[in-house]
Amino acid sequence: MRVSDAQPVSPIQRYLDDLHRRHAAHREGQLATYIPELARADPSHFGICLATSDGHVYEVGDTRVPFTIQSISKPFAYGLALGDRGRKHVLAKVGVEPSGEAFNSIRLSADSGRPLNPMVNAGAIATTSLVAGDSPGDRLHRLLATLSLYAGRPLELDLAVYRSERETGHRNRAIAHLLRNFSILDDDPEGPLDLYFQQCSIAVTCLDLSLMAATLANGGVHPLTRERAIRGELVSSVLSVMTTCGMYDYAGECT
Repeated sequence: MRVSDAQPVSPIQRYLDDLHRRHAAHREGQLATYIPELARADPSHFGICLATSDGHVYEVGDTRVPFTIQSISKPFAYGLALGDRGRKHVLAKVGVEPSGEAFNSIRLSADSGRPLNPMVNAGAIATTSLVAGDSPGDRLHRLLATLSLYAGRPLELDLAVYRSERETGHRNRAIAHLLRNFSILDDDPEGPLDLYFQQCSIAVTCLDLSLMAATLANGGVHPLTRERAIRGELVSSVLSVMTTCGMYDYAGECT
């Protein structure tokens, strides 16, 4: 092929390639160990992926390596709960105010016992309990099916991470029992807690997450498959809590 026949490289792709070159050698930080299985991750994996709402995908590095979605699942489960139960019912169980607390804080609203928002663990456990279904298996199927619509492909559980999280998630178990004490959870807390552990253990890739974000940006419709993952009128509610409550403490600090 002649040089003149080569397709021009997008400035977005050039920018991502440059970012990857500049930062790939960094080895600061430590692997997460709050779930023991997460400590087995390969710290050399590094990928960047950007998907636009009209379906263009730009990627560089290890964008197809699976890892568990963990807390990124929270807004998608919140959207599913809104669709299943309606805003009024969900707001009676989970607030929408920023907490100013750590993501795993054991803190509820003093007047109602509600978690402060769906992006902290207490709120996410309450949100997951609102996913409709006739059985635990049915509710898991609906969560997997919904997140798969966002990703544009079938997603599965990482069973090793799920078992590790279930066996060591004592703080989340304490939060769930506290939610039951205030009747935020209506029944035995072990059921919704186990579903929450499974939800966090769904395996995704960097590419999947970019397309899941693009689906929200596209009003709930996947930009490539054209399948709807969430009703359009609910997208603004999901995006608003992501904006006001979705960043962990110190996320904006520079060193």
